[in-house]
Amino acid sequence: MQLDFVPVEEFYFALTLAVKTLEDIDRPGLAETVGNRLKEKFGQSSTVAAAKQNNFNYVFRIQGIDNTPANQLVISLSDWQGKLRFSSDYGWTLDVNRHPVRTEKFDQRPEFCQKLKFYFQDLLQVPIIQE
Repeated sequence: MQLDFVPVEEFYFALTLAVKTLEDIDRPGLAETVGNRLKEKFGQSSTVAAAKQNNFNYVFRIQGIDNTPANQLVISLSDWQGKLRFSSDYGWTLDVNRHPVRTEKFDQRPEFCQKLKFYFQDLLQVPIIQE
């Protein structure tokens, strides 16, 4: 898996209506710790939050994982009301009217989310997955 960070200047063009929540992790301090590590590694988040319930949203294009029929794969790590939120368009695509529709990969979203959690746990050296 290869991450390409999407800076704030490109955010609008990267995120699609097909990006949906994979999982919210509600563990005290986790979102703040992950947000701090993401900031150290990538700088300013992909969006500038204007509300108390959301402080950061780091968006990445992912290379090396098949998301056909979509032509790209996008993930988002954000905090939402104190929870760490993983979101992605994995298993979704946009139809000709730009409405999100499920693909054959939709049922694989939980496994994909697990891979993301392991990846970011290793990358950020933060215990995201609890035994």
